[in-house]
Amino acid sequence: MSIFDSMNIASSGMSAQRLRINIISANIANADSVKTPEGGPYKRRDVIFEAVGYGKFSNILKEVRVADVVRDDTPPKLVYDPNNPLADKNGYVAYPNINPVVEMTNLIDAMRTYQANASVVDAAKQTIQAALGVLKA
Repeated sequence: MSIFDSMNIASSGMSAQRLRINIISANIANADSVKTPEGGPYKRRDVIFEAVGYGKFSNILKEVRVADVVRDDTPPKLVYDPNNPLADKNGYVAYPNINPVVEMTNLIDAMRTYQANASVVDAAKQTIQAALGVLKA
């Protein structure tokens, strides 16, 4: 295994987490979106990751890939608001079933995982620079 393999594996994790951060941000931004082009409230989305074998040591080294972005079909929250033009015949408006606290927790987790992978890339880069420094001497 080379130092470049560790950089490739860590950068795959960074790419996956970047997409996860974007999806979580969209969930937070649409927490109050009661009307979408598809009809009804916004549906929360989540990212599914998969570990894929990497290189000669694929049994122990795993690259992270996004397997899918799935829609959460949990029923919406119904809020009584009979004056809202989007209310049903009983006066309820369907809101996305998004918990901002859960989304913020997921966002912090994704950001920290991204930072951990960035630290691996940075450490590998420093190792390469140190090796080049030895060769110059």
